[in-house]
Amino acid sequence: MPRPDAQDPETLDELSTAYDRLRGEIGKVIVGQEEIIEMVVVCLMAQGHALLVGVPGLAKTLLVRTLAGALDLDFSRIQFTPDLMPSDITGTEIIQETMDGTRHFEFAEGPIFANVVLADEINRTPPKTQAALLEAMQEHHVTAGGDTHALDEPFFVLATQNPIEQEGTYPLPEAQLDRFMLNVWLDYPTFDQEVEVVRSTTAEPQAEPDTVMSIDELRRYQSFVRQIPVADNVIEYAVGLVSQTRPGVNEAPDFITNYLSYGAGPRASQYLVLGAKTLSALDGRMTPVEEDVRRIAIPVLRHRIVPSFNAEADDVDAVDLIDRLLDADR
Repeated sequence: MPRPDAQDPETLDELSTAYDRLRGEIGKVIVGQEEIIEMVVVCLMAQGHALLVGVPGLAKTLLVRTLAGALDLDFSRIQFTPDLMPSDITGTEIIQETMDGTRHFEFAEGPIFANVVLADEINRTPPKTQAALLEAMQEHHVTAGGDTHALDEPFFVLATQNPIEQEGTYPLPEAQLDRFMLNVWLDYPTFDQEVEVVRSTTAEPQAEPDTVMSIDELRRYQSFVRQIPVADNVIEYAVGLVSQTRPGVNEAPDFITNYLSYGAGPRASQYLVLGAKTLSALDGRMTPVEEDVRRIAIPVLRHRIVPSFNAEADDVDAVDLIDRLLDADR
């Protein structure tokens, strides 16, 4: 497949139009959640992974399944539980016997061998199993019996967490949270949206989305996004914003030093720029601006900064601090 030219306006128009169609198909099934849908598509186009945080019943699973159907991608759902083992995710070697009586090991692929993997309630499984998933996310392959097995491409993981149930959970450490490009919080629907949800789900069966993008088209758009040019001032703005989250660094404001224990690492700067590129492409613009970095800042930075005890005592959370940084840069 030839690599698309990053300056090709036709490919840019195709991507923007395909995104509009994709939103329309998802809208047949999902009521509202426009911003969440945008962030998930941004993460997919940028070849990242997303962590969705929300209480039960907000259609997280339905959103992921609908996205996979509209993109003609293989979908797999893994329900994380305390007794889940790494091999339950990645697969395992089993003994097979041939017709002549000889035996050999054969690798049986696990549910992670899909294009879109929903890791449901990832914080309900022990760290060893979490690590197996996160290794596959980073390396795009699994190893069993000394052999390496490549995962299907494109490969996109959406993990979910329930923020209100802490009993029997294993919260992801910061180093593993950093593997997710975006941390997206889902809120309750508005009154009118909930009325529409109840009306549509208690009558006839819901409509199925039509396929609006093939795997080859998705790969081409992902490659196109990576090649979009970015002005130096936008890159410097992204790096400067991340630098300000690091306590004790000269660029950090006093409220960051007082309220943060740790700031974001270089991966945050990379994802800010990648997210800005994708937002500009989906909007039909050839190159991102600083406002695109600002639009993606909260989901990129929220899980990469660690508020201190002072912040907890003053009821200040990560989003409050990011908002203050963005307001100071206006």
